[in-house]
Amino acid sequence: MSQGPAEKRRGARFRCVPASRDLREDTMRCPFCKNDDTKVIDSRVADEGQAIRRRRSCVECGRRFSTVESAVLAVVKRNGVTEPFSREKVMRGVRRACQGRHVAEDALAQLAQQVEDTVRASGSAEIPSNEVGLAILGPLRDLDEVAYLRFASVYRSFDSVEDFQREIDDLKSSASGGGRVETATTDPVSAESVQSS
Repeated sequence: MSQGPAEKRRGARFRCVPASRDLREDTMRCPFCKNDDTKVIDSRVADEGQAIRRRRSCVECGRRFSTVESAVLAVVKRNGVTEPFSREKVMRGVRRACQGRHVAEDALAQLAQQVEDTVRASGSAEIPSNEVGLAILGPLRDLDEVAYLRFASVYRSFDSVEDFQREIDDLKSSASGGGRVETATTDPVSAESVQSS
């Protein structure tokens, strides 16, 4: 059976791609037959440039599957333990602060993306957990002031009504045009709960 122009173009696309190292990698095991001999047949940028999605084919069984490759960003907790940064954990921690508030899931996802962008912009492969908390405070303050107060009360370990009043006064002054600089004043408790929950 002869191939039409579209099939020839599709076939040529794969034959004309330079044989880069990525396209010849064969170390990924097939999830179906567990064979070690697989090959990359297509690669695409995913997650707004934060990851690469690779379409692979097993040489043994012929089945296809996808893998996602991304750079690891590690969070160093106060006890010295490191774990991968997780947007889902950021969302979970902020979701608790937003409980009972009218905050959409999309807004939480956008906030988690902002937090990741902020901590990745530091250029470091490992970041302290308190930096995650600091990165959460600004966007959360813009999203919902009540949720911000809840999160800040844990993050900054509020001990009294005066701590809340000081934060509320700060919110009022910034709403009326005063400036504000985010600083961690006490132990970063909530940042750890965000990354360990």
